[in-house]
Amino acid sequence: MLRATLLAVLTAIATFAPSAQPSPSRPNILVIIADDWSYPHAGALGDKVVKTPTFDRIAREGVLFRNAFVAAPSCTPSRASLLTGRAVHQLEEGGNLWSFLPSKFATYPDLLEAAGYSVGFTRKGWGPGDFKAGGRSRNPAGDQFASFADFYKQASKDKPFAFWFGSQDPHRPYEEGSGARSGMNAADVNVPRFLADTPETRSDILDYYFEVQRLDREAGEIVATLEAAGQLDNTVIIFTSDNGMPFPRAKANLYDAGTHVPLAIRFPSKAKSRRTVDDFVVLTDLAPTILEAAGLKPPAEMTGRTLMPWLAGNTQPGRERVFLERERHAQVRRGDLGYPARAIRTKEFLYIWNIHPDRWPAGDPEMYVSVGPFGDIDGGPTKDLLLQRRDDSAIARYFTLATAKRPEEELYDLRKDPDQLQNVAARSEYTEPKRSLHTALLNWMRDTHDPRATRSADPWDRYPYFGPPGRDR
Repeated sequence: MLRATLLAVLTAIATFAPSAQPSPSRPNILVIIADDWSYPHAGALGDKVVKTPTFDRIAREGVLFRNAFVAAPSCTPSRASLLTGRAVHQLEEGGNLWSFLPSKFATYPDLLEAAGYSVGFTRKGWGPGDFKAGGRSRNPAGDQFASFADFYKQASKDKPFAFWFGSQDPHRPYEEGSGARSGMNAADVNVPRFLADTPETRSDILDYYFEVQRLDREAGEIVATLEAAGQLDNTVIIFTSDNGMPFPRAKANLYDAGTHVPLAIRFPSKAKSRRTVDDFVVLTDLAPTILEAAGLKPPAEMTGRTLMPWLAGNTQPGRERVFLERERHAQVRRGDLGYPARAIRTKEFLYIWNIHPDRWPAGDPEMYVSVGPFGDIDGGPTKDLLLQRRDDSAIARYFTLATAKRPEEELYDLRKDPDQLQNVAARSEYTEPKRSLHTALLNWMRDTHDPRATRSADPWDRYPYFGPPGRDR
């Protein structure tokens, strides 16, 4: 009766008593991952416009991480790092968008499956890229299913499951005006200071919010399915994003708008509810956390650190900073060149090392293969505004912030400049913190065997790019 009922998804599932299905002894794992969703665009994080009741519930009934960062502000490497628990620069081709993840790098779904879990994903798993080119027979996120309901109805009820719901929201393109038509008011939007505050930008942000709300609604349907089947409290739910919002100076950049993401984890048997963590975590930490939650020992090669102490209500040393990186995003520079950069983020500072400052950070001004001019910025009304009105004195500053070449070193004093608009790297009063941060960054690169710890190493520009022209998804 259970399998037949689940075929009708929510309407028929609602007729189920929670006691209809026994719980496996080990917890289920559900990862809900958005596509291009920035902090703080959720109700639980203080946004007054976008409505995210599902995320808010996970945060309320679990642990909310206020300083969660992606390993890289680009879909493919971010997801690769999350799945493997390893730093992006350790993953060879896996460090680029539209590449592949070599099969020698184990992922947590593979390890869970070997330990007796049923694993699967729907929609966007690892990627975009060509997993077969990496020697894999399936997506690194597991076997693909049309929906969670399809996966759940065929999964053995005697085994725990690990499922990845990879929404494609709020990735562009958007249906223009969808946010306003849904009832949200453009006048209520808090426009980030790195974007021009215009009607076009406000409308574009509302359309982005509309897709965030759709993501949250669909995640809520999965949560309702688990609740109706009596499995919610035996399921670890992780709700997060792969990188920041698809706007200029956000996605594909090491500023907070590209790397700082929502993260909430619900684990009733272990995690104290209504807890907020302000120390730094990186999504690389999720793979060892998931493995430990399943009773497995994370492999020694994982650079991520388990979050289980936080979930249990304890603290953890060494959480005062996070390291960030990026290589080639879209294929947008002649010679297939990327824009390599490394960064360290603390509560007080963001320090960025642009390894090739001679290159255009957002891509060449003239279109090369993908997306358009300055092609590391996704196309849309906000980008169009910058391109079309770049000579307008009211817009020129924002165009420059998004597209102009940057110095080798950037330093932002977050105590005075939380929006990261004023680079103070050249100021004498910041000599000591800049030196200290650069040293810490280089030490991390050397300790984790980053090929770019020596300037002579530059493998990522030579790796293949499997993406179709004109898009980055």
